Amino acid sequence: MPPARQPVPKLRFDKAGYYFTGLFLLAFLGFWKSYFSGFFNGTGSHHFYFHFHAVMMLTWLVLLIVQPLLIRYKKIKLHRAIGRFSYVVMPLLLISVLLVLNSGLKAIPQNEISFSTVIFPIRDFFLLIIAFTIAILYRHKIQIHARAMIITGIIFIEPALFRFLGKVVFEGMDPWGFFTGIFLILGLLMGLLFIERKQSSGRWLFPSLLVVDILVYALVVAQTDLSFMDPLIRWFARQPLT
Repeated sequence: MPPARQPVPKLRFDKAGYYFTGLFLLAFLGFWKSYFSGFFNGTGSHHFYFHFHAVMMLTWLVLLIVQPLLIRYKKIKLHRAIGRFSYVVMPLLLISVLLVLNSGLKAIPQNEISFSTVIFPIRDFFLLIIAFTIAILYRHKIQIHARAMIITGIIFIEPALFRFLGKVVFEGMDPWGFFTGIFLILGLLMGLLFIERKQSSGRWLFPSLLVVDILVYALVVAQTDLSFMDPLIRWFARQPLT
């Protein structure tokens, strides 16, 4: 009689908070020259919308760090209470994305605005909505809920990483920073797929993000003509949001 098959242990996400502290540091490094340094050398001239966006982004990163640690240390009631706070933080974060995007587009002549220049923030905006919605709908199924919340953090990694690589590591060496960033992001997602290869629950989330990222990167690298979307982006730029 063959030996009984041992059940595959479920992945534990309660250590994710430790890893997201690295994302917090990466955010400071990536946006140091373009944003944070201005507070110290007196050169900061960003509009209120940028400050609002930075506060909401950092608030969400704090939630990504704190929430898994509360689970790890059995502070379930506090975890749930802070989770309800995220119902306010995420909508405000999404609003801040729209405000920054609208403000930035207004600084560009209408005839120079194109969808290809904003494909990444638009992708991230909708991915955040989808990931957060999944996290809420499956809040009682930890294997799905945790993965969806981790995806919101992975979405934040890209802009910070690309800026850090492009402005610090490979300064003046375009497009090395961009392609290195693509390699690292896809490597991270494939690494997560390898780690969870024996899991039976929630495995559809990371592959879905990988497919979306590969598709968007392919469109950008191939310089695909997306000009049919330009009128929509120009319409958004004309809206009096900022």
